[in-house]
Amino acid sequence: MSIEVNNESGVQVDEAELVALSRYIFEQLYIHPQAELSILLVDEPAMEKLHIELMDEPGSTDVLSVPMDELTPGTPDRPTPQGMLGDIAVCPQVAQAQAKNAGHSLQDEMLLLTTHGILHLLGYDHAEAEEKEEMFGLQRQLLSGFTGKDAPAETTQ
Repeated sequence: MSIEVNNESGVQVDEAELVALSRYIFEQLYIHPQAELSILLVDEPAMEKLHIELMDEPGSTDVLSVPMDELTPGTPDRPTPQGMLGDIAVCPQVAQAQAKNAGHSLQDEMLLLTTHGILHLLGYDHAEAEEKEEMFGLQRQLLSGFTGKDAPAETTQ
């Protein structure tokens, strides 16, 4: 399993926990153990640049996902094939503001955003009410299973 974290944000984050969370999600969703994931932590100007390039939207955001091989969750009998899951970019500065507003820690917000980003890489979305219910329900389940506590409320932009 290749999960890389590159912190260019200037903010201290528990990168090992982000990797452990990603591995947990891979196991829970039967993602091939050799699937590749890159997590990039960037500051607000870099995130704004990515937001414009990828989404054609101005301003910084909390998390962006760039799927590569369009992998989807597997099953116990049929795990996801080996491949590149993709990249997620997370902005700890935006996450810090969201965590403060939500009343939880920066690390809890980083775990939430990482989970959210991975689910987007796996094809989940929240544009429609039914999709949102499914994605956020799975997000809460994964976070609660990983942390052993109730997952924080959704705070992504």
